[in-house]
Amino acid sequence: MSKTDPIADYLTRIRNAAKAKHRRVDIPASKLKKAITQILLDKKFVSDYALLEDNKQGILRINLKYYQGKPVISGLRRVSRPGIRKYSSAKELPRVLGGLGIVIVSTSKGVMTDAEARKQNLGGEIVAYIW
Repeated sequence: MSKTDPIADYLTRIRNAAKAKHRRVDIPASKLKKAITQILLDKKFVSDYALLEDNKQGILRINLKYYQGKPVISGLRRVSRPGIRKYSSAKELPRVLGGLGIVIVSTSKGVMTDAEARKQNLGGEIVAYIW
């Protein structure tokens, strides 16, 4: 388990659970992880999530989504890491698989997808690619 990069740990737990065909995965919660999970729910990459209290930081229980026995999330990649931050302007935001995937961007107005950031003309830190 990673102690220095909680977002990489979050993405790895989802990736491993999807490859093992688990129905759900439990992840230590944070505001950023909850925002990313909400984006995954809005874009229909996961079926549901719940925030469970444990008298500490809480636990995000994410229910993974499958289509014909294969996970809907086929890939997750951390882009901006604690050692190497990646920033982009609104005009230079990358596209994943020609627009089939999403880029999660942390902007001054909150965490959003690349399409929303382009629409609002906001740049920011590129958190992850999801396809």
